[in-house]
Amino acid sequence: MARRALTTTATAFAAAAALLLTACGGSGDDKSSDDIKGASDGSSRPSASASGPAGDDRPDVSVPKDLKLVFDFDKPSDAKQAAALSDAENYVRALKHGIAAQDPDDPAYRFYSGAQATQYAKSQIEAWVKGGWTVYGTDKYYDEDVAAMSDGKGVVVSFCRNQAKSYSKDIKTGKVHYTEESADSYQKFRLLMVPPSADSAVWRTVTIEVLGKAQECR
Repeated sequence: MARRALTTTATAFAAAAALLLTACGGSGDDKSSDDIKGASDGSSRPSASASGPAGDDRPDVSVPKDLKLVFDFDKPSDAKQAAALSDAENYVRALKHGIAAQDPDDPAYRFYSGAQATQYAKSQIEAWVKGGWTVYGTDKYYDEDVAAMSDGKGVVVSFCRNQAKSYSKDIKTGKVHYTEESADSYQKFRLLMVPPSADSAVWRTVTIEVLGKAQECR
């Protein structure tokens, strides 16, 4: 939950971030999608299986009742960083919404993403659709870190994920494919968020990096 300015120690991710910020100009309407999991109730922000904040013509990002998305995040005191963290959460919700809807072109994740993050979301949803699965269980996200880019043009949001109790469910049979908790249950996410455009209050995810077997998240 440390919050700091992002410097050159972010190496490759920061380099990709700079290129995307230059190319995207702070918004994004590229096509794509992907999968993610989480669980646990946040203290200062609403947890949820419900939808994200209303307004700004935001799309529905609700998920089925048998999937619980838990975001155990502390809200940053800085308004911009708080908004970036909130919409990073909405990107995850939108991705799950697309899987539940079995729609690789679902407008929800497109609303909250651009560039590589859109492609990531789309590819994830396509994989679940191809497998004939939907999401089930409890997915937990926690230990957030919000870092302003040193050039002031974006925010990097990082957090952990525990997917030990998040499973796939066969759409045709309803069978849940339970798995045992393991090193693979823990992941580390880093999302590059670009600021809202002049006609929108939405922070969009343009780059997502997911690291598997994240020991720091255990």
